[in-house]
Parts: sequence; C-alpha cells; structure tokens
Amino acid sequence: MARDITQLPNLAAEGGRVAPVRSRMPVYVDLLPPCNNGCPAGENIQEWLRLVKAGQDEGAWRELVKNNPFPAIHGRVCYHPCETACNRVELDGAVSIHSVERYLGDLAIERGWSFSKPRFSSGRRVLVVGAGPSGLSAAYHLARMGHEVEIRDASPLPGGMMRYGIPEYRLPRRVLDAEVQRLVDLGVRIVTDYTVKDLLADQAEGGFDAVFVAIGAHLSRRVDIPNRDASRIVDAVSFLRDVASGERPVIGRKVAVYGGGNTAMDAARVARRLGAEESIIVYRRTPEQMPAHSEERESAEREGVTMNWLRTISSVDAGDLTVEIMELDENGKAVGTGRFEKLEADTVILALGQETDSSFLRRIPGMQFDHDVVKVDPRTLMTGVPGVFAGGDAVPSERTVTIGVGHGKRAARQIDSWLAGREAPARPKHTLASFDKLHLWYFGDTRATTQPELEPTERITDFDEIVGGLDVDQAHVEAARCLSCGNCFECDGCLGACPEDAVIKLGKGFRYRFDYDRCTGCATCYEQCPVHAIEMIEENAR
Repeated sequence: MARDITQLPNLAAEGGRVAPVRSRMPVYVDLLPPCNNGCPAGENIQEWLRLVKAGQDEGAWRELVKNNPFPAIHGRVCYHPCETACNRVELDGAVSIHSVERYLGDLAIERGWSFSKPRFSSGRRVLVVGAGPSGLSAAYHLARMGHEVEIRDASPLPGGMMRYGIPEYRLPRRVLDAEVQRLVDLGVRIVTDYTVKDLLADQAEGGFDAVFVAIGAHLSRRVDIPNRDASRIVDAVSFLRDVASGERPVIGRKVAVYGGGNTAMDAARVARRLGAEESIIVYRRTPEQMPAHSEERESAEREGVTMNWLRTISSVDAGDLTVEIMELDENGKAVGTGRFEKLEADTVILALGQETDSSFLRRIPGMQFDHDVVKVDPRTLMTGVPGVFAGGDAVPSERTVTIGVGHGKRAARQIDSWLAGREAPARPKHTLASFDKLHLWYFGDTRATTQPELEPTERITDFDEIVGGLDVDQAHVEAARCLSCGNCFECDGCLGACPEDAVIKLGKGFRYRFDYDRCTGCATCYEQCPVHAIEMIEENAR
C-alpha cells in the first residue's frame, strides 16, 4: 500500500496549510552542496556528477576542468575531503567522487580530449616559478584567460612533488605526463632545469608583467641525531626523489622510517618494494595524533609496514638504533620516560617534515616571511611586492596536491584582475545544504562502488598501480548515487504534489516555476522536495 508522505499540520501550533489570505509562498533556491564546499580546488562536483549520470561524459569532463585541469591525477592522489563532507555518509556511504573523477580523467586521456584555446590574447606575460600542482594550475587558468605563461622549474621534468614525491604505484607517470602535456598543447611554455636565482632580474629580462611563486617543499627538515655512520641515514624527500628518478638505492633488509606523515608512509612502502623485509615506522605520538591520512597508514600496514608508537630515536649505532619510550602527559603531549630499547635497522629514513627553499626571495625588498614560507594577503595571495604572488607550498597552508591546485586557480584570478587594474569580484557562497535540510523519502539504499585493488602480496613486488578504475557502467551508477543536495534535479515531485496545479514544468533542463495566482502557500511542494530546492518565505519577502 502506498504511504502518504505529506505531513499533517500541527493545528495546536499553526493555523493550517491554507488561509483566506496567503501568508507564505514557495520559491526555488540553489543551495551549496557540501561536496562543492569541501573541495579545495573549487570544483562544481555536483554538476559534473549530474552530467555523468545523464551519460554526457565529455560534458562532465569539460565542466570539471573549468576548475581543475588534472582529474586523472586528482582521482588518484586527492584525499577527497568532498567525500568526508558528502551527505550520503549519513545513509549508506559517501558517493565515491574520486573514482568518478578518475574515470573522467582516464577517459579524456584515452580519447584525446583537449582544452579549448582562448579566444583572444591579452598581450600580458606571466612568469610562474615552479612546475608543481600549484604552478601548473595557475599557468592553466592564466592561459585560458588569454595571458602568455612561462613556467621555470629547477627539476629535469615538470610535476614537482607529484613526480618526485608521490610514488608511481599511486600515480603512474604516464598519467602525469598526459595531463601536463595537455597544458603544453594549450600554449603554456615549460622550461626545466632552470633555477631562478634573481627573481626580479628574470622578470625584467623576460618582460613579465606579473609573477606567481609556486616552489615546492623539497627540503627535508633537519634533526640532529647522534650517529656513528651518517651514510646509513637518509632523508625521505631525497630517497623518494631518487627512486622516482629511476634509481634503486641499497637499503638493506631492515629499514626504520622516523616520522608520522604521509611522506613517512610513502617512504616505508617504497622500502618494501625495494626489498626490505622489515619496514618500521618510528613515531613519537599515538595513532590518533598521527598526521598521515588513515587510508595511507592502513595501506602501509596491509603491505607489512610495522608501526612503533610512542617511540623517538635517540641515537643510531652500527646495525641498530636506540629509541626512547614515550608516554602522554596530562595534556596529551608525548614526553620521555628515560626508558630505552634497541631496534635493528640497516637504514634510517628521516621523514620529519619538509621546507621550501625560499632563499632566492629573501633579497627582494618588501618580501616578508614566516620561517620558510612567504607571507601573502590571504585573499589575493599577493606578497608584499606588487605584482608578485605566491601559493601552494610556498605559503602557510596544508601541503596537498588539491590545495596547491586551488591556490593556483585563485592566484590566476587575482593576477588577471591585478593586470586589468581592478579588484577580483567577491564570490559569496550560498547557504550550505546540510543533511538535516534533506527529505530523503525519494532515495533508496545503494552502496558505493568499490574500486579493484591488487592484493598486498602482489603490491610489494613492483611499482605497478595498486588501485584500478571504474568501467563506464560503474561510473554512471556511482554518479547516480549523488543526492543533488540543495539543487533541483527535476524529479517532478513538486509538480505531482501541488494540489492547485501551481507548479509549471518548463521543459528538460529548465526546471519549473510557480504560478502564484494559483498557489495557496500550503507548502506541500516544500515538504516533499527531497533535496531542499524549495524554500518557504514570507509573502511580503518576495
């Protein structure tokens, strides 16, 4: 038997649904989906998911790359805060947004889709220092705006930490190369093996009207550990860079990695692939305090990496190291106990954080610093030097690929406005479509699609990609799980529910409108709308 979903009014608290004079009225609204709100790259996730659901894959890719030029990369390495924010978490699990994004990115590479060229040239030139995610993103958006862009990078190949910090089993280099090549085809010039030493001289000699500094954090943070054989101690950034460059360093059977971030997890997992029988993480705090993403830690553990919590290295000796056992004080801070133990290790890899080499900027008058990073206006990303902007690892922020790409997009818009002598327009956000706003009667249970993965025993034998992609049917099914939070998806619910025929359908893609001459303000349309795309407002607020 069909269930009537329309709620009866509480006559003890209100005057019923209708009255001789209408006091309230429905209006269509567009709220901010939590996935869009959670994306550091500023993608319109809900819209490109809608296009995938409709079978318009190329249209979805083009919608996606309006904000992020690297969907195949992000679908693999982004820690998808959009999925943490997804309202479907409260039902049967978040939409697997990253896997659909990867599907679009891989499809674009397979089919040779390219970026649309700009319709005009601004006649302005912009120098980008650093070919990592932030620099490449800024170059892309600036080129799309019609500016001539040149990137200069000290490494032999572009990509920054995407190439030299993220192991190939997470990001195959063919994928990185394909998405970078698309920028070159757009007209971005990338100069490699070029170290910028005098930024202002380079700017003047090249006739650049503005500069975006996007240097990566390629220096390992130093720590003094007493040792008898310094050759057994390597830093994680250099270790990962050497491996990414094709080298296979000899590390022995037992490796200890000192640190608890994502770089430490990568170093420990790479060590396993280089033949280490034992790969141990030594971390001075607890699992809950570890900065590494939980999925990275869990993947490392599945591959045989051992976690040694509440331990700190005090010295490195021949064939082993001495660690002090830590404990948490009343404030949750790790403190030494004075008790020690020995761990066997042929190699010790230090992964205690990274810094940028900003020394070439310190000679510029007006440039201000906060330790190794540059101080910028948090809204415009401009440094204290007019026309010089900075982002990504070069400024105070969390250091991820997605945040870097978001900085690049924001900087490009600010640079474009600065070159035009105007302020970038403010972009106010709509009200957030939180879970409590939804009416979920419309949606059934559909579990997230699981991506295929190599077995842990297979993973550690080489650097092949661990996680596979979705096929076309899986991607479309997964996109269809989107709840379209806060935005009408033309389910016809309001059309069918209105007792006065006051809802007028405007045709596919054009949604609906209200005939207020017929509307009584009963709110039936509002109460049944599954996604809260209708709001009731006071009659005189129209």
